[in-house]
Amino acid sequence: MTVLLGPTVIGIWLVVILITAVACRKRWPDQQELSRKIIHIGTGAVVPLAWWFAIPKPVAIAAAGVVTIVIAINHRWRWLAAMEDVDRTSYGTVAYAGAITLLLTLFWPQRSDAVCAAVLVMALGDGFAGLVGRGLASPQWTVFGQRKSIAGTVTMAVVSLLVLLAVGLFSGNTPSPVTLMLIGTSAVLLEQFSAAGLDNLSVPISVGLLWQQLVR
Repeated sequence: MTVLLGPTVIGIWLVVILITAVACRKRWPDQQELSRKIIHIGTGAVVPLAWWFAIPKPVAIAAAGVVTIVIAINHRWRWLAAMEDVDRTSYGTVAYAGAITLLLTLFWPQRSDAVCAAVLVMALGDGFAGLVGRGLASPQWTVFGQRKSIAGTVTMAVVSLLVLLAVGLFSGNTPSPVTLMLIGTSAVLLEQFSAAGLDNLSVPISVGLLWQQLVR
């Protein structure tokens, strides 16, 4: 029973996130980005849960791989509109799942802190940046056809730094102020280049690699 507790809790959490996203999609059909961001932010909690429950590497990688395949199929046929129905061409959900799978393959479970830091920066930093950037009026600019704003970029920076600090305190591998700023700045800069949602791959992979190399 104990062995099944972790996967059960994670499965229930994912179901709750999907139900919430679908409900929001039906309640606010004109807010296409909202349901997608709920999934984007909510699924970030899966990695800390897997860390907490000490999910074995083969199980974690297999589960992430299956989810990536399912998301790729959904991206092609749009069975679950709440996950993919946005006002631009984006492969972000597929890249996000693929990045998690790659990070688990590289670092799990020896450097679970690196995986958590990488995924949570993307889930929370980028997730809230998208919501705040669209919700608050602030100066904007365009990078490869993607609109960016002061409000969204500042949110990405602040949330990313808080996430990195929290993961460091929880894991006992607290980054130095210089390392914290280096990783946070890298995440913010890479998030600027988000054409087709590929920042969902570049940001977590870079954060994971930098954390693994610089934080001990």
